Order: sequence, then structure tokens, then C-alpha cells
Amino acid sequence: MKNSLGKVILAGAGPGDPDLISVKALKCLQTADVILTDRLVSPILIEENAKKDAIVIYVGKQCSKGIHTPQEDINELMVKFALQNKLVLRLKGGDSCLFSNILDELEALVANNIRYEIIPGISAAFGAAAYTGIPLTARGFSRGVRFLTLYDLKNVTKNQWIDWSETEDTLVFYMSGQKLSTLTNYLLDNHINHNKGLAVVQQATTPNQKTQIFSFAALSKKNLPDFEYVPTLIIIGNVVNLHEQYNWFKESNTKDSYFDNHKTLYQDAV
Repeated sequence: MKNSLGKVILAGAGPGDPDLISVKALKCLQTADVILTDRLVSPILIEENAKKDAIVIYVGKQCSKGIHTPQEDINELMVKFALQNKLVLRLKGGDSCLFSNILDELEALVANNIRYEIIPGISAAFGAAAYTGIPLTARGFSRGVRFLTLYDLKNVTKNQWIDWSETEDTLVFYMSGQKLSTLTNYLLDNHINHNKGLAVVQQATTPNQKTQIFSFAALSKKNLPDFEYVPTLIIIGNVVNLHEQYNWFKESNTKDSYFDNHKTLYQDAV
């Protein structure tokens, strides 16, 4: 198979604030013929920077609302447009390589002999940490950080729960907001240090950011409140206790969804 003259850019757009995209990814956004965008990419970023004749296709996933673009469809769209000699930007929320299904997309591009490039982005963990004043590592608080998900909860072993409960590393859980009560109960059952804190950061770095802080001492005596079904990141560890002193970002405390309320009328994936 001959090389296509088209090309696919796999790029991270950052965690929500449209100003947090890299200069390199922004240049690709401004020149791309086709943009395949995730749900957690700021619509404002695309509205203000995509060229007027660009084809913008929404390929987001929001399982709580039954919105789901199969990965196979995304792969087919990338290949289809690249074979038409177009510059395709696969724009992902956060970073391009962290919890992003990038391996499936790379396999499809390589199988079809399509040129590609990967551009990193600011992950939700770094955005949430910066905008809440919670350093993920800090002398005397944490020397390491782990990026985790409870997407496949049934495969978390007893030893894993013990390790997570005992480690001094900061734990950051992606895509786990709907399993938050289960997470805290398991950690408490495995004797997590009650001096550690838990931060629930919703819609990080956007005008709708909302942060709630809990201590495990308090959680051992009462249940967590209900949370809205919006993008949620969970930070656990001693570093959470720094939030009160170093928090700088003024939050609106709204329950509205930044991403849904500002969504452009993109084309849907077909």
C-alpha cells in the first residue's frame, strides 16, 4: 500500500480551559481540514480557532447519558479522511496518551500506512492539581503519584486495595466519580490513614470548576454526598490537606455542565 498524502495528528487539548492547549496543538487546530473532537475538549477552543471550512465531527463519549461513539468508528473516520489526503486532527481532552485509547488509533493508522504525529497535552490531573492548589508531590507530604481508574472495578484485587490504602503516594483516579462511595469504603476498610484527605474536583480548570474536600476521619463517620454527573477527578493523599492554604482559583459553585452547555453544533460521527 502506498503512503497517503494525508496525515493524522493525535493531540491533547488540555483539561478544559481553552488557554491550556499547547502552541503546537493550536497551530494544528488552525490548519486541520478535519477535526475529530472528544467531549472534554472546550468547544470555545474549536469555535475560535478552527478554520471556517474545517469539518468538525463530535466523537465524544458520555456513558451516563448513553452517548457513545464506538472506537471502531473513530478509527474509520481517521483513515477515511487521511486517505482523502486531508490533514486530520484527532483532538483529545487532557493528554493524548493517558487514558485515551490512543493504542487502538495508532494500530489503525499503522495498518493503513498513514502518517501520524503525537502531541502531548496537559492532563486533567495536572490541571486539577494546579487549579486547586494541591501539588501532586510535595516534600514531607508525598514523593510519588499514581494515575489510576476504577473503570474495571471487579479486577481490583485485595492486595491492590491494601497497597492503595497504605501507600504515601498521591492517588489520582480518573473516570471513577460514579464509584466514589465504593472507593472510599474500600480504603476505609483497609485502614487508610485518617489524616489523609480526599478531593473531588469537577470540571477542572473551567469556569464551572467545583472542588469538595473531605477527610477520611470524617468519612469514617458519615457518607459522601451525591455528586453531579460531570467530569470528575479524585485526588487522595496527604497533599489534599494543602488545598485550604494554597487554593487560588475562584469557583462559581454551579452545577451546570460547561462542556454540554457550550457545545457547538458539530457534525455527529456517522
